[in-house]
Amino acid sequence: MNLYGSHKQNLTMLTEFCQLNVASGTFSNHLVDTVAHYDLFFRNIPDDGGFIIAAGLSQVIDYLRNLHFDNEDIEYLRSTQLYSEEFLQFIADFKFTCDVCAVPEGTPVFPYEPIVTVKGPLMQAQFIETMLLLIINHQSLIATKANRIVRAAEGREVYEFGARRSHGVDAALLGSRAAYIGGCAGTTQVLAAKELGIPFFTTMTHSWVQSFDSEYEAFAAFAKDCPNDCVLLVDTYNTIHSGVPNAIRVFDEVLKPLGVRPKGIRIDSGDITYLTKKARRLLDEAGYPDCQITVSNSLDEEIIRDMLIQGAKVDSFGVGERLITSASSPVLSGVYKLAAIEQDGQIKPKIKISDNTGKITMPGVKTVWRLIDRDLGKAIADVVTLSHEEIDQTKPYELFDPIHTWKRKTAEHFIARRLLQPIFVGGKCVYSSPTLPEIQKYCASQIQMLWEEVTRFEKPHHYYVDLSEELWQLRQDMLQQFSW
Repeated sequence: MNLYGSHKQNLTMLTEFCQLNVASGTFSNHLVDTVAHYDLFFRNIPDDGGFIIAAGLSQVIDYLRNLHFDNEDIEYLRSTQLYSEEFLQFIADFKFTCDVCAVPEGTPVFPYEPIVTVKGPLMQAQFIETMLLLIINHQSLIATKANRIVRAAEGREVYEFGARRSHGVDAALLGSRAAYIGGCAGTTQVLAAKELGIPFFTTMTHSWVQSFDSEYEAFAAFAKDCPNDCVLLVDTYNTIHSGVPNAIRVFDEVLKPLGVRPKGIRIDSGDITYLTKKARRLLDEAGYPDCQITVSNSLDEEIIRDMLIQGAKVDSFGVGERLITSASSPVLSGVYKLAAIEQDGQIKPKIKISDNTGKITMPGVKTVWRLIDRDLGKAIADVVTLSHEEIDQTKPYELFDPIHTWKRKTAEHFIARRLLQPIFVGGKCVYSSPTLPEIQKYCASQIQMLWEEVTRFEKPHHYYVDLSEELWQLRQDMLQQFSW
């Protein structure tokens, strides 16, 4: 399914007036054919974590494939009286012709390294900024949060329960997609299951239980209707004194005669750690050790971790609002910055300088390498180089901290892997997007390449993103050039 494909709404106008203003200025100043290079990167990691999971590339591809102005778009822009008729006629015939490179979805990435690069006519390359950031920021944020929650669950399945608390329709659907990339086992959302093929988890509601004269009748009716997928919600009244006993009675009286084993129970309130211990004992004593216990109720990675430390008897988790909104850290700081201009056949690096040193950009046309230990299969460091540079993996390579340059390390016996892959060439997509399960599997394998010190929740080890000496010197020279 192309969520932003041709059969969906044309989202070319989902931009900001500043982008159109710059596009108009580019046209009127005869800079339309000037070639520009842009980088998309992150500055900070949410929740003070160790890494970000890149996600959203498939939707970027769909958006760029469908990039065009409809007649209605042109008429609206004409009505604003902001733009010349010549400019409007020009964009009416607009076709996307840029080169785009990106890291594959599911790749762990780190601050300040380019994860999407765009090369092409200045007007085109800058115009797509808003949508690229909207898509990549949102899905990368949710995929990263989901992965933290999944890792906290220590092998137990995590299901995304967040549709009703998400920030709108697209946030629900694409948030479910991103959560699956991050490692969630499935979703309770029907549309995400239907359109994206995400595995689904079914359960029941408290209102179903309340609709009957007794909890037992509600459970029995549900079990008769859904015998092979029977997960009973046991906390409507009293989890231990009525909910679990009534569930066991229904298992005995309704499911057992059908030759069906119960799938599970769900607990959605109360002291869940305590309740799961009690419920597990009751289920085991009743002959249902295989009956799974699913828990929900405003969970996140910290609560899940504490529950498991305290001995909670949980088989799977349903996580909603704190996952789908990344409530503890709801904004991802992805930015899109000009890195170079091509004029008269020469590349002219560009830099943005700020009193806030974190906002100083990295000039030049760049690429990103990941150095991987050949013996251990673990990532050693990432290196950002100028695009013409090669890292010879047959020789030792000296890494150095770009801030504290005396900190140096020599990498040996490593594989040097380029992270950025061609996605569009001359406006034509050359990338074959993997399936969603393939992306999830790839993501899990890439996280396995990170040391535990990088993946821990509390004060994770700083993963090294170093610069080549040539890139570092270019940046220093440009900083000196603009100093006063």
